[in-house]
Amino acid sequence: MGPILLALGLAALAWALVVGDLVRRHRPLWHWYLVGYPVTACRVLATWRKVTILNDLAVSRRPQRGLLGDLVVKGDALRPVAPRISFPRATRMGLTVIVRLHAGQTPATYMKAADALVHAWKVHAVRVTSPERGLVLLTATATDPLQRPGLVTAPAELLSALIGALESGGAWVMNLRLVPHWLIAGATRSGKSTLLARLITQLAGQPVALVGIDCKGGMELGLFAGRLSALATCRREAVAVLAALVVDMQDRMSACRSAGVRSIWELPDKLRPVPVVVIVDEIAELYLSDGTRESRAEAEQCSTLLLRLAQLGAALGLHLVVAGQRVGSDLGPGVTALRAQLGGRICHRVNDPGTAEMTLGDLNKDAVAVAQSITAEERGVAVCTGPDGGWSRARSHLTPTEEAVSTARKHAAMAPELPAIARALETLEGDDK
Repeated sequence: MGPILLALGLAALAWALVVGDLVRRHRPLWHWYLVGYPVTACRVLATWRKVTILNDLAVSRRPQRGLLGDLVVKGDALRPVAPRISFPRATRMGLTVIVRLHAGQTPATYMKAADALVHAWKVHAVRVTSPERGLVLLTATATDPLQRPGLVTAPAELLSALIGALESGGAWVMNLRLVPHWLIAGATRSGKSTLLARLITQLAGQPVALVGIDCKGGMELGLFAGRLSALATCRREAVAVLAALVVDMQDRMSACRSAGVRSIWELPDKLRPVPVVVIVDEIAELYLSDGTRESRAEAEQCSTLLLRLAQLGAALGLHLVVAGQRVGSDLGPGVTALRAQLGGRICHRVNDPGTAEMTLGDLNKDAVAVAQSITAEERGVAVCTGPDGGWSRARSHLTPTEEAVSTARKHAAMAPELPAIARALETLEGDDK
């Protein structure tokens, strides 16, 4: 009877392992709640005291002292006291723990210990935030949710584009009505061009005008020329396009002033001008100068015109999406001023710490460190800001070039005409002749 029971037990164990592996691969959420969360929660509770002691998160209890006549009676030796934590609460593919800080502690000490918590709990990442004074929220993520981001949905709104998936599993949306201007940084093959292609395909079917500025001869944005209302392929053309947009912006101001409103969105539908999204690929090409007087003048013009559009264009339906491999103050003082007006930030893998600092440093120092940790294998992964001022890791959906070009051609008839820009470019061509 014994060998039979042993054989049945081994068969049941093998069957459980096979079923468990199938559930893990095909129903990871079920596997997490049934197996992953209980195991990780036990690991958190079992290792908490040791981790806090090794990473200076525990506080030594002062020994008790008593007086017996003239004698001082000492209590027990110093004992480290770990901070109190809540029971780990399950989240989607992760868990959260609330820590009550000891007097004098700050969340910064827990941020330094985040890597130690990752190794002790055997999770992918631990995020440290402070929801209120005296408390720290530790958010652990079991696996990298951006390794295979699933398709998510988001409500279709004007000037809103579904870019990809957030680390939380939610939709990564660029809503230009909420955050009118964006700065996108990323090294070569980091996913920056893929993100721009995704943005264009999402906006192509909407009643908006898309204006491209690609001073690399139109190598990137030229693929979508059919849907673009205008495309500048050199800095001279960029100056003409931006100057025409500034004139158009002034006309929109006059229309709003005459109607007694503060934005074009308060105008009646018949009087409302079409929204314009200006996409700049490689900002450095607009700011760098070869030293000649003409080149310096063009760079200064681009800097001034972009800054004016960023400062005044939000309420007038003029939006900027500025991308570049290198974003630093060495490009000129105008870059820092422009950066301050671009409230939305996206940072892919970058080649130098200065670009990550320039993109995210004025918003959150922790986001800079996370952006610098993005590896070359994580194409499309970026750190992005949200409309609430927070930040998150995210990954853009891979939109093949053929699909993006096909979508642009499909909606080419929707490209609104911008007469002011067309006249400016025609005048420039006439001067060249």
